[in-house]
Amino acid sequence: MTDLILTAGTIVTMHDSAPRAQAVAVSGDRIVAVGSVDDCRRALPDADVVDTGAAVLAPGFVEPHGHPLISGVATQAPARSVAPWDCPSWADVQRVFADALATGDPDTPLWFAGYDALLHGHPAPDADELDRIFGDRIAVVTDNSGHGVYFNSALIRSYGWDAEPPADPVASHFGRRPDGSLNGQGFELPVVTAVTMPLIAKMGDPLVSAANYFALMARGGYTSTSDMTYDPKFAAGYEALAAAPSCPLRISMWEVSTTDSYWQPAEFEAGESWLTKAGVKLWTDGSPWVGNIAISFPYLDTETTRTAGIDPATAGGAGSMNYSRAQLDAILDRAAPAGWQMAFHANGDLALDLALDAYEDALNRHQLLGTDHRWRLEHCGAGTRAHFDRAARLGVHVSLAPFQYYYWGDLLDGAMFESAHGARWAAFGDAVASGACVSLHNDGSVSPPTPVVNVATAVTRRTRNGGVHRPDQAITLDQAWRAQTLDAARTLGRDHLVGSIEVGKLADFVELSADPWTVDPHALIDAVQVTGTWLGGRRIDLGEFLAAVGGADNSGHAHLAQRDTKACC
Repeated sequence: MTDLILTAGTIVTMHDSAPRAQAVAVSGDRIVAVGSVDDCRRALPDADVVDTGAAVLAPGFVEPHGHPLISGVATQAPARSVAPWDCPSWADVQRVFADALATGDPDTPLWFAGYDALLHGHPAPDADELDRIFGDRIAVVTDNSGHGVYFNSALIRSYGWDAEPPADPVASHFGRRPDGSLNGQGFELPVVTAVTMPLIAKMGDPLVSAANYFALMARGGYTSTSDMTYDPKFAAGYEALAAAPSCPLRISMWEVSTTDSYWQPAEFEAGESWLTKAGVKLWTDGSPWVGNIAISFPYLDTETTRTAGIDPATAGGAGSMNYSRAQLDAILDRAAPAGWQMAFHANGDLALDLALDAYEDALNRHQLLGTDHRWRLEHCGAGTRAHFDRAARLGVHVSLAPFQYYYWGDLLDGAMFESAHGARWAAFGDAVASGACVSLHNDGSVSPPTPVVNVATAVTRRTRNGGVHRPDQAITLDQAWRAQTLDAARTLGRDHLVGSIEVGKLADFVELSADPWTVDPHALIDAVQVTGTWLGGRRIDLGEFLAAVGGADNSGHAHLAQRDTKACC
């Protein structure tokens, strides 16, 4: 690789002792100097000086909670998006259904991703409704939350589930009619996987779909991400993508605890800087949008919740836990001695209580309290200052989901929950004030990969529709930017490699069209655009990457379609 000295209007380093610079020197894939052009020339006297043309060169954004491969398969062509930002109303969703029936290959199953009962204003479909729309054409609709799936009778018959309905896997369940037959609904990851994975081989090339999602993340400015639902079946796909020229993402993986190997090590030919297994993932409760989070307060009985099919009499509560405490303890006791970083999905306050109780006891049992273990809590929508203070005391990292507030905030406050709970959803201010390491994430494909929107939401507390709820829970731009770069890298255990522009780190950068620190915070989303990314000292060429993946023989990845519905944990 050619030695380079890169310049921009300004360089934001995220390094406390020197937050701004004029130039950065790169040799191979590493940063060797940061400072003035003269400083960089002294480090690399023969290097070419390249003006990036960017207003700002900053550390590449880090996504601490993502699902890049399966998000690509589920949302990119030939799957069709019906997500609320693409299809705001149920009428829009129906138009996508009709177009797919009219224009698609009749032998190819139909997959629609991103349905949301709350934002679409329509109850979750079941087999009866989907049969009326699609007839004998196999069709599946995945919930935007990732916690629900809806499918028709043609799919049920094709799997043989009409004759022999499957049992419920651990931590998930199928919807059933009184006679035990499937009603075309299912909830939580093992069921979503059982329904969708067999379709992948019939839906085109999964690696091309995944590559398109990689490119989407890169256009948002991400250079490092995670797979928080990693399964070893995905390994070959990730290896192939990492080997493609101009691959735009580095991946850290958390293996789901429902595999038979979650506590075992994993090695990747691409090398640790590109692919690494970092930990184990569990989900203590479900999604606010389908009514199965573990909360001590009720859902409201409103037109919004009734239309979405959320019954306040049965939704939420301790019954929404996906694991018993004994199950959590057993998984922690197997994973902790192997040194894995634990990550618990937890939205409701009761789910957070359970996760923190299990963490505290396990950290004590395994003599990890006070060490740099970086165990994690994910989403934390209903998290309170007491939860965050306890997390900080235990050394537990907190990864928050700004998109929950940005897209659903106006419903959370008053239409779904009382304001005392809904208005303070995603309490950025309390989380940062606790002293815990706080990161921000998109949880793709639950929201578009837009880290600048995450930052703007945390700084302004403005929803997509312009509402502001509990502005005291806003944080500063410095804090939010750090949560999307250096502190996100810390949460991934990658801060020695990425997250800031420092000597010795990988030369991973994002180019920005404007300096966020000179822009009105309320204008950040429109004013600050991503114009490019760099990995390892090379500007990413997404055309080259997509062409390489699209032109490769990817037939060896049909194993992604293997179905496994056994109950395990």
